[in-house]
Amino acid sequence: MANSARNILVTCALPYANGAIHLGHLLEHIQADIWVRFQRMRGHDVHFICADDAHGTPIMLNADKLGITPEELIARSKADHVADFEGFNISYDNYHSTHSPENEQLTAQMYKKLRANGFIKSRIISQLFDPEKGMFLPDRFVKGTCPKCKAEDQYGDNCEVCSSTYSPTELINPRSVVSGATPVLKESEHFFFDLPAFENMLKEWTKSGSLQPEIANKMQEWFESGLQQWDISRDAPYFGFKIPDTEDKYFYVWLDAPIGYMASFKNLCDKNGLNFDDFWKKDSAAELYHFIGKDIVYFHSLFWPAMLEGCDLRKPTNVFAHGYVTVNGVKMSKSRGTFIQAATYLRHLAPEYLRYYYAAKLNNRIEDLDLNLEDFVQRLNADVVNKFVNLASRSASFITKRFDGKLAAQVDDIELFNEFIGKATQIAAYYEEREFGKVVREVMQLADKANKYIDDKAPWVIAKDEIRHAELQDVCSMALNLFRVLSIYLKPIIPQIIERAEAFLQDELTWEKLANPLLNHQILPFKALAQRLEAKQIEAIVNETKEQFAQMQAAQQKVETPSTSDVEPIAETISIDDFAKLDLRVAKVIKCEAVPEANKLLRFELDLGDHTRQVFSGIKAAYSKPEELEGRFVIVIANLAPRKMKFGLSEGMILSAGTGGADLFLLDVDQGAKAGMQVK
Repeated sequence: MANSARNILVTCALPYANGAIHLGHLLEHIQADIWVRFQRMRGHDVHFICADDAHGTPIMLNADKLGITPEELIARSKADHVADFEGFNISYDNYHSTHSPENEQLTAQMYKKLRANGFIKSRIISQLFDPEKGMFLPDRFVKGTCPKCKAEDQYGDNCEVCSSTYSPTELINPRSVVSGATPVLKESEHFFFDLPAFENMLKEWTKSGSLQPEIANKMQEWFESGLQQWDISRDAPYFGFKIPDTEDKYFYVWLDAPIGYMASFKNLCDKNGLNFDDFWKKDSAAELYHFIGKDIVYFHSLFWPAMLEGCDLRKPTNVFAHGYVTVNGVKMSKSRGTFIQAATYLRHLAPEYLRYYYAAKLNNRIEDLDLNLEDFVQRLNADVVNKFVNLASRSASFITKRFDGKLAAQVDDIELFNEFIGKATQIAAYYEEREFGKVVREVMQLADKANKYIDDKAPWVIAKDEIRHAELQDVCSMALNLFRVLSIYLKPIIPQIIERAEAFLQDELTWEKLANPLLNHQILPFKALAQRLEAKQIEAIVNETKEQFAQMQAAQQKVETPSTSDVEPIAETISIDDFAKLDLRVAKVIKCEAVPEANKLLRFELDLGDHTRQVFSGIKAAYSKPEELEGRFVIVIANLAPRKMKFGLSEGMILSAGTGGADLFLLDVDQGAKAGMQVK
């Protein structure tokens, strides 16, 4: 039990509201959630918050491409992200958005405070401008060769190879990501945060223990190369908050994104009556922890603490960075089916499996974590199913059948029980230090001892001897009490499985109850807590991910404009009278084949009941195996004038629906329909 309750605020980096949550994102949110759940079990007052990062040019451009407003796009993304995190049992107290009244207010207040304190500078700069799109290009919308290490295809603000930061104008051979055009320099007034003014403070903070050693060492390199003023403004058009006292300037997304932590917490405070200042004032006794990926260390270890210092606010207690997720030893890949989305995973597997696997491989260092799919199956079956769950299943049936679900009144092996609860201090220390892999190893070693206890006692043998009736109850009750201790230790990692264990044991499992075994206690009949994993389940996830990638590629392909030698053009709109002229009939596909000389055409032979026809249809991208359409019933416009094409005569049009390319599908027709019947 903790000596005294701590007030803790925990955040995860804000997912960008322009894409789906994938297994790489989940490493961070699962890591933070395990730590938060442990702290709650220890009796601490924890507030766990996050939000969508909802501003920036990418969102503006994507919304325009989809024909919706940025607000509609970010609302969709937030709903999807919330569902994904809930699906993985991430226990956020509040999930908000940076596009919120709280964030707009706090951002303006902090900017004005920094300006009043002399930390905002302005000057005319030369900025890269896309001459084709007529817009200034954000750093991430310029790519080229890194000026430091000469790595190619790097973004305009930092190099992913050598981690250097620079101005987009320093890139070698820059190009616009939006249009591909070579950017030109254009002048514009911009606003800068005076980061160099905080160098002494940052050097001191670096040595305070608030950063992992790897980050602290990296910061020394940044100090040696010299801190630069940070451009915090962007020109219109831009989706974000307008900078106070300007007409066409907006805050750079990275200025208001970390303030989004404060805004999400402010939103929670307003809903639950919490005191916001108790956590953010400079002399706050509360603890503040940021869980982030190693790719955004620069912003969280330099800009963010400097901004807070410049506004006379408290700095983070600690910034916990983690590495990337690789799959089967290499970078996540859409084409290989390993760039797996959270929603795709959840359609096939329980969230607890990924939570456990990540925990088993996590430590407190900034190391990449490899999700080996074969090892994933083997480890989950060996640890969770065979060692942990089996410990309960092989004992509970005897208690239910022979003793009406009543546990014994004593502990059979008090020395072994004390050994189990004696690990609590060490396991708690591992949790506190984010050494979850060590937690798992300790628990599995105990599970091995518990299973050896059962093997040595052999309750299935004892059960055959009526004289040993009481011994059978003692042994099985002991096994279940050992299972209960392991359940308490694993609760932060696999909360959903442990919730089912609590229902079976009829006991809420808390850290304080570790030393108190269940004696003379009623349990319910055992139900499976977890199912064995099969390799085919992983294959299904990979295959679905590959299919998603294939569909995305097809959708992104430029739709070619049909020529008169290819397909019949159709007017954009028709009247109801025009529609009434259409003779729609059901036709059976006798033969279907690709037209080798055409990019998009399939040739159909159709049976309309009293005669056959040949029709060419531009749906080749959607049906890679046209022969599989043979025998299917389709709807055809029978009174369309025949069209002479270079491949032959097309005598009608087959109806399909979709957005084009691979997203074109023949309309389903009842297989019992008769060829030639008219569609009403």
